[in-house]
Amino acid sequence: MSSPAPALPDKPKRRGLLIGIVAALAVIAVIVAVVLGTRDDTTSTAAAGSGSGETVTIGVADKSLPYWNTYTELAQSQLGVTVELVNFSDYTLPNPALKQGELDLNQFQHIQYLANYNVEAGDDLQPIGATAVYPLPLYSLTAKSAAELPADAKVAIPNDAINEARGLLVLQEAGLVTLKDGGTAFSTTNDIESAKVEVTPVAADQTASALQSGSVAAAIVNNNYATAAKLPADSVIVQDDPTSAAAAPYVNIFTARKEDAANETYLELAALWHDPAVQEVFLQDNPSAIVQDTPAADLQAELTKVESDAKAAQGK
Repeated sequence: MSSPAPALPDKPKRRGLLIGIVAALAVIAVIVAVVLGTRDDTTSTAAAGSGSGETVTIGVADKSLPYWNTYTELAQSQLGVTVELVNFSDYTLPNPALKQGELDLNQFQHIQYLANYNVEAGDDLQPIGATAVYPLPLYSLTAKSAAELPADAKVAIPNDAINEARGLLVLQEAGLVTLKDGGTAFSTTNDIESAKVEVTPVAADQTASALQSGSVAAAIVNNNYATAAKLPADSVIVQDDPTSAAAAPYVNIFTARKEDAANETYLELAALWHDPAVQEVFLQDNPSAIVQDTPAADLQAELTKVESDAKAAQGK
C-alpha cells in the first residue's frame, strides 16, 4: 500500500512567505541607503578640507578689518575649519607665542622681520604662504613733500631692527638723511652720516599717534597702524617701491613652526587668503598693497638668504 502524498502548503501560507520576503528586502534596502548616505556625507565632509572640524588659532595685527570676517567665514564653509584670530598690537609678541604653541599660525610680518627674529632668538619658524607687499610710507600732516619739512624737524621711525632699517632707507630716498655706505637692510641710526631732520625712533605702534599728536612733523608708519589710525592717503609724502626686486624680503607671510610647515590644513588656510572674495574686501582697506602669491618653497629660500645676511650683520 503506497504512502499518502505529502500535503501541499495552502495558499494563505504561501502569500505570507512572499510578504515576509518583500518586507525583508525593504529593510535591507533601507539599511543600504543609510550606509551609502553616511558614506557620502563622510566623503563630502572630507572634501571640504583636510582640517575639517579643526580649530586653528592665527595671530594677526589687524583683526578688526572686515576682510578677516570674510576669511573666517570661508574657512568654515569651504574647509570646515574654525579660525580663531588673536590680535597683537606689539609686533614682538606673535612669534614667541607661535613658538610656545599659543598660536598655530601668525600673519603679521614680512620675511625680513622673521629672519631677524629667527637669528636673534635661535628659532626656526618658517613662511608657508605669501600675502602682500606694503609700501612703507613717510606721512606728514603739515608738509606736502619731504622738501617742505623744516630743518631739524622731528621725524619718527619704528624702533624695531628691521622696520628701522627700512625706514632709514626711505628717509635716504627722500633726501633727508645719508647713510654709511649707502645703507643696508640692517642699518641703524648709528649709520646716519648726515641728516636734515632729527630722526626719532619710537615703538612701531606709537608712530601714528606721535604724528597725530603733533610731537613729530613726519613719521614712517607701518600699514596696519596707518589703517587703524585712519591716516589719509594724501598725507603720504614719500614711499618705497613695493614692486622692485629689492622688496622680496618685505613680502608679508603666513608663518608656522618648522614641524608644521607641510601641514595640509595650514597650507590650505594660507591659500584661502587669496580667494577672490577675501581679496575684494582686503583691497578696499589696503588699496596700495601689492598682492603676492609666491610659492612656500621660494619664500623659505628667501628666508634662508636673509637669515644669512642677518647673521653677517650681527657678526654671528
